Amino acid sequence: MSTTLFNLQHDHIAHLQRAYSDILTDHGFDSLAIYSGHTSVHFADDHAPPFQTYGHFMHWVGLADVQHSWLIIQPEKRPQLYLYAPADFWHLPTHLPEEPWVAAFDIHLCSEKISPPLTGKAAVIGDIERLPTSTQKALKAEHHPERIVYALDELRMFKTPYEIACLREANRLAIAGHQASQAAFIGASGELDIQLAYLAASRQRESNVPYQNIIGLNEHAGVLHYQHYDLTAPKQRYSLLVDAGRRFRGYCADITRTYAGPDAPATFGELVTAMHGLKDELVKGVAPGVNFLILHEQMHHHLGEILVANDLFKGTAEQAVAEGVTRAFCPHGLGHSLGLQVHDVAGLRHPDGTPAPAPEHHPALRLTRTLRPGMVVTIEPGLYFINMLLAPLRNTDLPINWQLVDQLVPCGGIRIEDNVAVTESGFANLTP
Repeated sequence: MSTTLFNLQHDHIAHLQRAYSDILTDHGFDSLAIYSGHTSVHFADDHAPPFQTYGHFMHWVGLADVQHSWLIIQPEKRPQLYLYAPADFWHLPTHLPEEPWVAAFDIHLCSEKISPPLTGKAAVIGDIERLPTSTQKALKAEHHPERIVYALDELRMFKTPYEIACLREANRLAIAGHQASQAAFIGASGELDIQLAYLAASRQRESNVPYQNIIGLNEHAGVLHYQHYDLTAPKQRYSLLVDAGRRFRGYCADITRTYAGPDAPATFGELVTAMHGLKDELVKGVAPGVNFLILHEQMHHHLGEILVANDLFKGTAEQAVAEGVTRAFCPHGLGHSLGLQVHDVAGLRHPDGTPAPAPEHHPALRLTRTLRPGMVVTIEPGLYFINMLLAPLRNTDLPINWQLVDQLVPCGGIRIEDNVAVTESGFANLTP
């Protein structure tokens, strides 16, 4: 790992120490214990699902699979890391990498699961409810105080240069997977084989992906969170949608690409090109002081223009938006905050922690903030042919070209997604 990244991580940890000290002091706490969390076995089984470390714990150590461990933060003192590392020949115990950042912590390797030592007025955050009752009672602290959690969520909304570097590298690694997926699609592979090509090229196992990859061929591209992988390739190849990510030191890439297949109507390929252009136009609109809701509304206006230009709607773009036509073709929000979690924290809250819910007409929008330098967001316009959403419009006299829509339904839909950092002067697109 480069010296530059280690220096950035050193500055990142120093930034967290200052910020946490201020937050704890402002709220009258002497110490804070952060629980990493732990996985649990499936019901009536002895196997557990993949695990992800609690985000506020990961914010400090950058390790996504630490379990049964504690981090104790006190103002003006070195952070104390109690790392659960039992002697075990069944599994490889957790261990810290030999990297300079480890020296910023007082490390305690624990062979047993512990209750963290707390002093003064203490708070504890994390998945405390899943700890044994006896451990919960032993924690002489305020459990999950909202005012502390909201302040830490807000802190995570603004990424340090180290975090931006990690997100950029996660994107670079994910792009290799996307390129391999496209090649597999050209080679007439099925969904499972495309997924395996993605994993191999992005150098990760399926249990390590930040979210379950969406690999949708044909009509499956119109299922927004399509969750299966067909084993065989379809006889006709209309489209491929790949929504797939990668972690780097805990930080997530979240990238989507859509490709027209050899059997797709010519209009579908033209729509894919148009949606790339729309994504690029919206990325250029990312800047400090811009309300994300305004960008979302711009997406719908431009989507209306695309529907009109491609003869899908024979009215005006303004009519398509006003009558809810664009919402039927794109039911999700423009994007969300991105970081240690794919849908990162604080996107639907004001800086003071009060709710900032999505508007009534756009209930799926996950980010309602005014953009500020240091935020990282996804920009992911979509255009889908989903019968369930389009069916109510068939009973109206809206000038929709249903003949063309029906030709495009087998293609499923289109989504193009980049990861974008807000800078002091505008934006930096982290997706190569």
